[in-house]
Amino acid sequence: MACCRHLQAVPVTCSRHLQPSPHPGSTTFPKSNPNLPRSSHPAARQMSSRSVAPSLRRAAHRTRIPLLRTSFHSHQHPASASASASPPSPGPAELAILRAAYRHVPQHGFSRRALNLGARDAGYLDISPSVLPDGAFSLVRFHLETQRLALAHTSRALSGNQPGSALRSKVAAITWARLIANRDILHEWQDALAMMAQPGHLSDSLRELALLSDEILYLAGDESVDSSWYSKRASLSMIYSASELYMTTDRSPGFANTNRFLTSRLEEANLVGGLIGDLTTWTSFTANAAVNVLRSRGLPI
Repeated sequence: MACCRHLQAVPVTCSRHLQPSPHPGSTTFPKSNPNLPRSSHPAARQMSSRSVAPSLRRAAHRTRIPLLRTSFHSHQHPASASASASPPSPGPAELAILRAAYRHVPQHGFSRRALNLGARDAGYLDISPSVLPDGAFSLVRFHLETQRLALAHTSRALSGNQPGSALRSKVAAITWARLIANRDILHEWQDALAMMAQPGHLSDSLRELALLSDEILYLAGDESVDSSWYSKRASLSMIYSASELYMTTDRSPGFANTNRFLTSRLEEANLVGGLIGDLTTWTSFTANAAVNVLRSRGLPI
């Protein structure tokens, strides 16, 4: 009985820390079989529920802590399922064709003709654009991505001209710079919008719109860490789409009417101030802007 009491007082050691004894004749535990559950190990079965429960509680507490750390800014988000579903980046040949074809868009639009001319300029045969599975839409997407990425350089120039300016002013300036980037191809943009509204391309178009609004707010210095992170980006996506659609019919000098339209929509949304306090106002604004988004993507609403 004394021997048994002595054995019960010995602290139990987890089986994964037990090593075979180098001394012959000493007591050793058999090595764990990786194909068996850990609880099937003879040493593991000796662990009492009294010692296991606190360990599990401590482990569970440690695993819950990282879940409280949430990243709200675009550059902090890890690759997500939606990102993995994005279209692959074009290879060197495709990129050469797209760059050359883009120069023909003002004259020939976002079309197969522009792709054929771009292929010739890049040193490929006319049939080479067949390597682009989305056809002419690849050229539309190239325009969207190129102009979005160019905003980083544009925002640095704007920051130099407006040091210390308010977030709202920066958002308006960067958004306006992106709209103006459509100036040379604006006469072809209605056809591009119709192409973007096709079922096979709509998801890519809306994804690019979300990336654009996120980029604008990030470059403007938005540091939201609450639910306004989402509301601001949703609002800006709607405002940009409505302004883009308005711009296609604007004939005022320097698109002054579009600029005023953009400024008014930003003020209505109270974009920089955070969440819109009045739920009714927010719902009404969202509904109207959502219709404009769908219209700007070519849907007959």
